[in-house]
Amino acid sequence: MSVEQPLWRALAGYRVLTAAYAVAVFSYNIDAYTRDLIGVAFLTVLSVWTLATLPKVSSAARCTPRFLAADLVLALTGILITPLADTRALVGPTLPSVWVAGAVLAFAIKGGWRWAAGASLIIGAANIVERGALGGDTIHNILLVTVASIGIGYVVEVARSSERALAEALRIEAATRERERLARDIHDSVLQVLAMVQRRGSALGGEAAELGRMAGEQEVALRALVSSGIDVRGSGAPGLGTPRPGVPGSGVRDPGGGPGGIQTPYPLPPPDGAEPTDLRPLIAPHAGRRVTIADPGAPVLLPPAAARNVAQAVGAALDNVWRHAGEAAHAWILLEDEPDAVVVTVRDDGPGIPAGRLAAAEAEGRLGVSLSIRGRLREIGGSADIVSTTGQGTEVELKVPKHD
Repeated sequence: MSVEQPLWRALAGYRVLTAAYAVAVFSYNIDAYTRDLIGVAFLTVLSVWTLATLPKVSSAARCTPRFLAADLVLALTGILITPLADTRALVGPTLPSVWVAGAVLAFAIKGGWRWAAGASLIIGAANIVERGALGGDTIHNILLVTVASIGIGYVVEVARSSERALAEALRIEAATRERERLARDIHDSVLQVLAMVQRRGSALGGEAAELGRMAGEQEVALRALVSSGIDVRGSGAPGLGTPRPGVPGSGVRDPGGGPGGIQTPYPLPPPDGAEPTDLRPLIAPHAGRRVTIADPGAPVLLPPAAARNVAQAVGAALDNVWRHAGEAAHAWILLEDEPDAVVVTVRDDGPGIPAGRLAAAEAEGRLGVSLSIRGRLREIGGSADIVSTTGQGTEVELKVPKHD
């Protein structure tokens, strides 16, 4: 709902109440009017107009400039014909009384403080003409309506500006999250395939070496594109986040715990909005000759989206082990269900990560850790801590807080 919508509802109520008030004031002072039929005719028109135009003051789209002009003309008419009905000036208020402020407020909510100032000046001039002199009460009434309407008009302009800024911020946040998701999926699938083709081609030599060289060039170009922050809005590429059998990093792992042996897809959690998912079956397929998993005997429940991201982050961490620690490396996965969080630790006995290597890799466009691991945990409100000692292996701790 628009932030100004409550103002339109308040204006509609104000117009009805002030129309009833104008009728009540006229009825109470009817004996003081010289030509009371003029007042009866005008207030009848005013009442019918107020009720008939309630839809017009329900939103900015319906409150057209033509309606505002007609509304202002009715208010001016009521002010200027008051001396014809009250020739002896025995009644203080004009025939429309405080209803005219509603006409000015409609200008304020529709067009801001500038429209409000213009309408206020017109109503003020009509009051001066009706009184025939610039008295203290007239000045007070004019200033009151003018200041109130300009203030409301300014508030409306600020609210609209804030609403636009919020909408833009939400759009940018959504685009950033989508960009990160696509970058993770690209890293976990296309980039890994290109890297594998480059390695295998170099090892085979001949025409395969040329193919490997081209794959390497494409990998570098794609990494640069992903890390440059391309705009993914309207990319028309649905399904990039859907795990696909046979694609590295997309929900398929080597049951033997080694690199590249893509054979069996591990189970994926149900769609978002379903019942909490046990994280253990999503991690269990990683177990193998070189991967040892330790988990509690009871289900470790997480929301489906959180379980999916944690499982994929574990897969990304293992991919890094096989790629950087060598074929002799071993990995251990520890799953802990703590009272306030679920913690998954992936530890290996590889050579470790040299100091500053992660920052340098991110600068080079290698976003495996920043997106595939940390990005996934950040998306579900968790965290990923990486501790590595040269010559003593690397430990990746994934922590997802529980929410009541």
